Amino acid sequence: MRLVLIAPPGAGKGTQAARIAAHFGVLHIATGNLLRSHVQRGTPLGRAVRASMDAGALVPDRIVRDIVSEAMAGAKAAGVGYVLDGYPRTRAQARAVHRTAARIGMTAHAALHLRVDDEEAVRRMLARAADEHRPDDTEPVIRRRLKLYHEVTRPVVDGYAARGILVSVDGTGTADQVTARVLERLEEPAWPAICIPALLSRPATLEPRATPVLMTGCST
Repeated sequence: MRLVLIAPPGAGKGTQAARIAAHFGVLHIATGNLLRSHVQRGTPLGRAVRASMDAGALVPDRIVRDIVSEAMAGAKAAGVGYVLDGYPRTRAQARAVHRTAARIGMTAHAALHLRVDDEEAVRRMLARAADEHRPDDTEPVIRRRLKLYHEVTRPVVDGYAARGILVSVDGTGTADQVTARVLERLEEPAWPAICIPALLSRPATLEPRATPVLMTGCST
């Protein structure tokens, strides 16, 4: 399975991505974690990331794309799929990551969209800010982040829907409830119609598979 995960701030995307990856025995490609790892290890990519951070600029798309490409190549070499978490965030990034993945035969089988309305997202993020003592995560800041998501990232969801690979799941409720819904959808025998899945028959548990399972017969 190769999956792109898209969700608004406050949807618990990182938690769900890690659980999905563990369940299916695939690589969790968390772009934020990868960027920090490269910086800590002082790799050439990490030094480029550090230079952008020190200049107060966003990390250039090409650097993030290169880091994601490296991780995808690692997944392919290991014979497993991936869950891509934190990228793409724009239509341009979505096109770029598709081209990059296509070159190595690792394009996504599906894009999972976690649906959470703005008021629920605000409630969650304010609660997290209080728990983790984040004084800068005020309601106006959170609402600006959500506005940016709707303007910039939400069209990415529409793009995946147009490609016929979007799987949309209700992201409200507890983390366990959301995980159960996600795994139920991903293990539906009819999903996705363009693939001939070799999986999709196990109960929705969080136990990792003994043998990583890949979709077969899927378009790359």
